[in-house]
Amino acid sequence: MAGVLEKRRELLGFMRDFTLEKGFFTVNDIAGTSGIPRSTVQDWVNRLASEKCIILKEEKRGRVPARYVTTGTMLQSACKSIFTTVDGNNVLIFHECRSGGCAAFCRHHHSLAGGGISRATREGTLLVEYASVAGHKGDMKRIGLFPDPAVGIADLRRAGTCGEFIVQTIRCIGGPAYSLTDMMSLAEGVVDVRTRKIEGSSIVEGEVTTKALSHLIIGIDDTDSKDGGATFALALGLLQYLRKVKGVIPIVHRVVMLKPDPSICTTGNSCSYIELAVDPVVFSHVRELALRFVEEESLSEDWGIAFKCGFEISDELRDFGRLSRREILDEVYARNVAKDNSISLYGGRGIIGALAAVSFRGLSNDIQLNPYAGFDA
Repeated sequence: MAGVLEKRRELLGFMRDFTLEKGFFTVNDIAGTSGIPRSTVQDWVNRLASEKCIILKEEKRGRVPARYVTTGTMLQSACKSIFTTVDGNNVLIFHECRSGGCAAFCRHHHSLAGGGISRATREGTLLVEYASVAGHKGDMKRIGLFPDPAVGIADLRRAGTCGEFIVQTIRCIGGPAYSLTDMMSLAEGVVDVRTRKIEGSSIVEGEVTTKALSHLIIGIDDTDSKDGGATFALALGLLQYLRKVKGVIPIVHRVVMLKPDPSICTTGNSCSYIELAVDPVVFSHVRELALRFVEEESLSEDWGIAFKCGFEISDELRDFGRLSRREILDEVYARNVAKDNSISLYGGRGIIGALAAVSFRGLSNDIQLNPYAGFDA
């Protein structure tokens, strides 16, 4: 199903481009551009016409092929990508919008509706929602027009033979209903969308299916030297490198300030971490690539790297981060905390800062960048 949706998105993109440039497209246009056999393109044209995604503009006349146009050509999906990562029964829903306004709208209404969402945050056009796979349908407020929420995630569940998919049950009205029925299926990461109109109302309920991806946090420290380099830059380079791997979706790159003690750092004593959504099939391979990258690109022999699968941060791990701003910690303590939290460490003294970087996952930029900031576990 994922391959079918991906091909559908690709072909509709070609069709929209031709419609904008020429005012129409033919089967031969799409076959020539996509490299797909003409008969296969014709099958897709018939299918998309039945779905009213395209319409016949001019019928075939002799040797002149039929001409088609896409419907709503000027409208682009506001949903760029939708994907989910899991940590036990907990789920993070990532919704990358093409509009900061749309992301803000969804955050406001999803939070107001409650249901399957316990917390929602937004960074620019990226909406991040915290949820769990448990029965939530009875928890959501009524969907409707103002002052009621216009859209909400009623429930989440695992699906597939091994629970390899996450299914979101979404209820909405008005503009969000249009997004659910016409836009979400075009978003990268979406495997399937099924919708139905609730009888006797204007509310639409749909099920959006995405893969249950692993959540990988990679902490890095002590990769620079007094002669050059910067840990934040190496971490960003690692993120750009890993995003090229099939099955990897980059999430975020962050900088964290630790104890500002010149005796234990080259400059400001900052460390970095990155977060990735990773297909479980390539998880081990991604870790190997990351370890090799840091080892080869570091300018210091003290480099350290930490790998954590999952996004939940324990009280013990958070305490380690808090202490890293007050005291000079040792490697033995770092390794013990890492073992207790199923975190893998590699390298030299940099493992302390690498683990500390991971411990700050989920905190605000203001806290991460201010070594004197207080925070709760």
